[in-house]
Amino acid sequence: MAVFAFSVAPLGAGESVADSVAEAVRIVRESGLPNRTTAMFTEIEGEWDDVMPVIRRATEAVGAGGHRVSLVVKADIRPGRTGELTGKVDRVEERLTADSEETGHA
Repeated sequence: MAVFAFSVAPLGAGESVADSVAEAVRIVRESGLPNRTTAMFTEIEGEWDDVMPVIRRATEAVGAGGHRVSLVVKADIRPGRTGELTGKVDRVEERLTADSEETGHA
């Protein structure tokens, strides 16, 4: 299992890339794999062989207009672990809560 973070955008398509990015996110969401989208990346969790075709389809959709495409991919590969899309953030939040309780800061 792994969490993949990727960012895909057309180059030379003008200032707004929202329509192209929305199509890529739609493809990710329709994959059924755990995912979330932030201002900078879309994260998707799953097996390598399940995730990479989704990233490829999203990238191809963004480039469908004949634009040059920028793709950035980062992966945290942890065999045997699931739920890390939220688990990693939950562990950090737990530590922050514990730290604020110890110091008396809200």
